[in-house]
Amino acid sequence: MLLDVADVSYRRVVRVYREHARSDIQAKDKDGNYFGGPAYYIEKALKLPIIAAVFCVFLIATYAFGFNLLCSYNLQSTFQAYSFYDSQWTPVIVGSVLAVAVGFCVMGGGKRIVRLTEKVVPVMGIAYVLVSLIIIFAHASNIPNTFAVIFEDAFNFRAIFGGLTGSCLVYGIKRGLYSNEAGVGSAPNASASADVSHPVKQGLVQTVSVYIDTMLLCTATALMCISSGVARVADDNYAGAPYVQKVVSTVLGDFGPVFITVAMVLFAFTTLIGNLYYVDNALAYLNHKKTPSKVFMRIFYSFCVLIIFFGALVPMDFAWTMADITMGGMTLINIPCCLILSGIAIKALRDFESQKKRRLNPTFRARNIGLDESKMSCWTESDD
Repeated sequence: MLLDVADVSYRRVVRVYREHARSDIQAKDKDGNYFGGPAYYIEKALKLPIIAAVFCVFLIATYAFGFNLLCSYNLQSTFQAYSFYDSQWTPVIVGSVLAVAVGFCVMGGGKRIVRLTEKVVPVMGIAYVLVSLIIIFAHASNIPNTFAVIFEDAFNFRAIFGGLTGSCLVYGIKRGLYSNEAGVGSAPNASASADVSHPVKQGLVQTVSVYIDTMLLCTATALMCISSGVARVADDNYAGAPYVQKVVSTVLGDFGPVFITVAMVLFAFTTLIGNLYYVDNALAYLNHKKTPSKVFMRIFYSFCVLIIFFGALVPMDFAWTMADITMGGMTLINIPCCLILSGIAIKALRDFESQKKRRLNPTFRARNIGLDESKMSCWTESDD
């Protein structure tokens, strides 16, 4: 989640949605660009337009409200590490600056700022992993004990059954969803715009993001924190980003908290911009596939900017709870729909693998997996 950026694919999705605003549901616009997402496959494949609309409502609640609250809170919490932090005024200042910057960009300005951050954020992501490795190897003597603690807890049957019957499992699922959003139904809005010869190609690309977010970044953070020897304290002021800052400072000193703050500024800004691009798509769908008026969008963006501001002021528990509720609504709709349509996805995967075994560049046709091409507007012979 921290590395979601408002990249070209998100803006392309918005452009495509706007270009087909007055057309019927389809898979390509007049220029041959693909578009789609959960709302479209729920309506078109499952014939459940009401459920598709409810999904869009939850998407808007998640990306315009829940995630923006949490993102703003996480950013301001990094300033707690500095002596100038004032619990009354610092959150107000941070929230105001962040809200104004995001508002300036989404209202039509700041294009250079967005382009710059798009280039800097991937570099910062790599730098974060490198810093994590530095911290881990600086505490090399603790690495054996780190893995011992991990395996001991992983195979502690009392802890396992206690977690299954208590809140640990639920907590893990919620944080896992927030980490990579797998199954939530957000990424399909962007990935549907990919122009590939076979949909499985893009599907496999999407799976890579899960490994990058969870297996690489989250694992690096966990190993860094455990190996550092910094004890967790049951205090909101030393949870989340402030705790990571304490860990990094064990090796990098005063530079550690600054590095985390800079990273969070970049990650938070681009994440907030990307969140609002997702919201644009949902609003267009709910507005009968038409882009809402400029007046409505300005009012709506103003509301989103206020949410970002208040996110810096709310308590940590409130920010996480709201994000969990709204994201949970999306997930509970999307995953059952994915399961219902999984048979088609498996057939498409087998078709892809069959062509790869024959050393072909896989190309997809709906008829190859038993779909009626007369009812489809792409992946048909007419696409040739």
